Amino acid sequence: MRISARADYAVRAVLEVAVRQGEAPVKAEEIATEQAIPHKFLEGILGDLRRAGIVDSRRGGGGGYRLAREASKITVADVIRAVDGPIVSVRGERPTGLAYTGTAQPLLPVWIALRANVRRILEGVTIADLTTDTLPEPVRRLAAEPASWENP
Repeated sequence: MRISARADYAVRAVLEVAVRQGEAPVKAEEIATEQAIPHKFLEGILGDLRRAGIVDSRRGGGGGYRLAREASKITVADVIRAVDGPIVSVRGERPTGLAYTGTAQPLLPVWIALRANVRRILEGVTIADLTTDTLPEPVRRLAAEPASWENP
């Protein structure tokens, strides 16, 4: 599984908005500068996040972006789905839509299990968890394993 630049930028943009919640709305230019995200690319991402109900926007001099709901109600999976669609796909299809025959039949449960594990992590981490640096214990435990940091 690959995390696209679009998904990475989207999560970082939402985090930047979340840490400033309660202040004036955050301008796209500020997010782009703080997170080193190309401004034009960010505008498209913010549009997707707005359509998904993750951020709200206001135009004008005092305008900018705010979270549309509490940070504790927004998961990393929500943000990724907003900009990239399904979390795990095989050849552009959801694993549940695939069918294999013959010797490849045992492959389908592997893709389903992969999706389940990725979803378990990404749906289990909220924007609030990230802004307060309080990742759920299962995520901290996995990240603490030395093998998690190694590239085979």
